[in-house]
Amino acid sequence: MDKTKCVLFCLVILLKACTVEMHIFGIDYENNTFVMDGKPFQYVAGSFHYFRAVPESWGQILRSMRAAGLNAVTTYVEWSLHNPQEDVYKWDGIADVERFIELAASEGLYVILRPGPYICAERDMGGFPSWLLHKHPGMLLRTYDNTYLREVRSWYAQLMSRMQRFLVGQGGPIIMVQVENEYGSFYACDHKYLNWLRDETERYVMGNAVLFTNNEPGKEQCGSIEHVLSTLDFGPGSEDEINGYWTKLRETQPKGPLVNAEYYPGWLTYWQQPHMAHTDTKDVVKSLDFMLRNKVNVNIYMFYGGTNYGYTAGADNKGVGGYVAVVTSYDYDAPLDESGDPTPKYFAIRDTILKYFPAPNVPVPVPTQKMRLPPIPMTRVGSLLDADILSANSVRNITAHQTMTFEELNQASGLVLYEAIIPISIKTDPRKLQVQDVRDRGYVFLGDRFIGVLSRENQINMIALPLDGGQLLRIFIENQGRINFGIANDFKGILGNVYVNSIEIVDWTMYSLPLEDFKPIAEVIHLHRKKHRVVAEEGKLSPMSVSYGLFKIDNQPADTYLDPTGWGKGIIFVNHKLIGRYWPVVGPQVTLYVSKHLLLPGSNLLVFIEYQRDCDSIPSVTFSDTPIFN
Repeated sequence: MDKTKCVLFCLVILLKACTVEMHIFGIDYENNTFVMDGKPFQYVAGSFHYFRAVPESWGQILRSMRAAGLNAVTTYVEWSLHNPQEDVYKWDGIADVERFIELAASEGLYVILRPGPYICAERDMGGFPSWLLHKHPGMLLRTYDNTYLREVRSWYAQLMSRMQRFLVGQGGPIIMVQVENEYGSFYACDHKYLNWLRDETERYVMGNAVLFTNNEPGKEQCGSIEHVLSTLDFGPGSEDEINGYWTKLRETQPKGPLVNAEYYPGWLTYWQQPHMAHTDTKDVVKSLDFMLRNKVNVNIYMFYGGTNYGYTAGADNKGVGGYVAVVTSYDYDAPLDESGDPTPKYFAIRDTILKYFPAPNVPVPVPTQKMRLPPIPMTRVGSLLDADILSANSVRNITAHQTMTFEELNQASGLVLYEAIIPISIKTDPRKLQVQDVRDRGYVFLGDRFIGVLSRENQINMIALPLDGGQLLRIFIENQGRINFGIANDFKGILGNVYVNSIEIVDWTMYSLPLEDFKPIAEVIHLHRKKHRVVAEEGKLSPMSVSYGLFKIDNQPADTYLDPTGWGKGIIFVNHKLIGRYWPVVGPQVTLYVSKHLLLPGSNLLVFIEYQRDCDSIPSVTFSDTPIFN
């Protein structure tokens, strides 16, 4: 290279360097504070998970967070979203985490990254991809299990190599990176694993951001990691209670900044719970004020909760049956509601933050327009039991002597149909069907006749079968969400033996129905409309019905809330997007939030797959301008 080219090359490099604002971020342990460029630094952040909002809304939500006085945003990274199948990776659309980080930086927000690999977050399997259990059925997640470590290393090679350019030491917005997540609350105490994960994370961070752990108060013994900052998570409490948490933390971490990495302004909600969770605003503000006044760094979890689209909602190991499923809405009683609108809690928190942090030059958000539509008539096109619809939507069918799990079938969610012949010799009336381990909900048919429901959460594993109901036993098993906390290997399907009276039923055919790809459903609807085919019982809604409705929006779409009152339980597609599960008969969530970005001016398509409702007419569907809970 000649001198002229060398000079030009050096100038280009210098100009590029000048366009990046470099920062030095770290910890002053002696003075118990973070430091940014040598000066004490305190943050007040809010959690917003990019995968719980459509990408078109990310910018406005981040701007509303900045307007509240926040100087950072915290997000998990969901492994299962980005790596839905082995060796398949997704980084666009709702999985475009890089764009999310760039938007946060453009709004003046630092980023706190929580890559897990386990995130909990009330997501299916805590964010782990279910194919791990297909590939390694005996894998011990979150331990020093070599098969698990190899998979994490492969995943981090994909994820963390993309994150390096965003680290604060490289001129990016990421100031902190979490190692694991609430490990002190887990069933293991594997420090060899934690140290390995620390080192694996640091391979990419290389001192360009602060590593931290997060645990419940008093759970640091198993959750803390040497040379990694320990933080806590807790909700509103008295000053003495909060000070007690810090005193306990100082036993294992004598120096360093104090951090509440998950300060709860609300809480999550489960199906069949009496009411949506609610936390009093006065209590939230009082504890927040106390912490900020005493230089505690706070992340508000959640500042915007959003929506569990598709099958992403998880479950917890609690309740009567040791299982409760999380609702589709992740509103969380957060300062910004599910549509991104500010609530009274937002303004109370903003007033508190601005007592200690400079006011941003960003206008406060105002509620967006909401849309109400006339009732939409629905048309039944058939049932998942119909041969043509079953064939179109089944990605595989397998015969085996014993039942197989979702994971053995390499299926993440949706339904599996189990079919077997009941021996004709069983003539006792009524016959009793017993399924030893239902994961999670079973819809039982004899031939095409609906018999009833089996339920893990309600501890129903036995049902009477009429003698004249036919000999073909058909059981649809619904995965209602894998447990996300405490139990990692939550296999789905029929796990135990199946008996009619005392006779074991064997030789099963299993149909995988993920019901994620909308194309085969759309084709069934298209054929129905094209042929104007009259279906027997077209006006009747029966279990496993597929129904659709067309509706028109005359002007520009606005946010709205789909009201499935009159329907039972199932899933809903809006314009090919699976917006989530509905179950209004038990609640407390009734309506499902529909973003304006999922709707079109002009014609729109709505599809219901109803699992259990049996009635003589098909209910219409409405869109409301207000959500209905409780």
